[in-house]
Amino acid sequence: MDVLQAIIIAIIEGLTEYLPVSSTAHMIFTSSYFGIQEDDFVKLFQVAIQFGAILAVVVLYWRKFFDFTKFNFYIKLAFAVVPALILGKLFDDKIDAVLGNPIPIAIVLIIGGIILLFIDGRFHSPTVANEEDITIKKAVKIGFWQCLAMMPGTSRSAASIIGGMQQGLTRETAAEFSFFLAVPTMLAVTVYSLFLKTYEVSQLKGYELLTQSNDNLKLFLLGNIIAFVVAVIAIKFFIGIIKKYGFKPWGYYRIIAGSLLLIYFSFIK
Repeated sequence: MDVLQAIIIAIIEGLTEYLPVSSTAHMIFTSSYFGIQEDDFVKLFQVAIQFGAILAVVVLYWRKFFDFTKFNFYIKLAFAVVPALILGKLFDDKIDAVLGNPIPIAIVLIIGGIILLFIDGRFHSPTVANEEDITIKKAVKIGFWQCLAMMPGTSRSAASIIGGMQQGLTRETAAEFSFFLAVPTMLAVTVYSLFLKTYEVSQLKGYELLTQSNDNLKLFLLGNIIAFVVAVIAIKFFIGIIKKYGFKPWGYYRIIAGSLLLIYFSFIK
């Protein structure tokens, strides 16, 4: 993977991480299109640049994250992230196996798009309009919904937003709580990928892959900076879209993108 390819993947990560379109699917398809060799570092890079996207949420919502007088906020996030931590560890190998096959990921993109077309009409009477009214029980249930995104192509953002709306949250509140929940979730994934996971081919930990080459470390830092900047823009853009149009635009996008990718990998690639 060269510098230009790393920049493109980081832009895609920043654009799609908080949108209900699956950042993982977009990065996999982009890597395949450019013929990037799927080695251990590329796998690590696609996960580790999520750290930049995490910082985007923390910076945009810094008043929320650093208001230590509202300890209940941190408690809710801690309970909500537990399902993903447990199930993610249990199914890590199965998730890696699916990541190598783009066709089922394209199909999931299409199915998720169809679901998004009907989400706005499904939940008519939201009762929770701000984060303070989300109970720990509701937070845990949203955390289980988030686990649906363990199937690549599902979208962590879409799963947790739908889960929030199912628990009575308004669209905007569900989207914002999805952003908040992304921080401990993706931080845990990044830490696991860097310090705990041993990569199959090299038998190295993630931080060893980064430090074995100055080029790897430079790409990692560059990718996170770009993902951060683009994610800041994407989050503001997404909130405006869902306020005005709901989730249908993203549903149509997923169906079109998934169909094109299914054709590409089935008949062209």
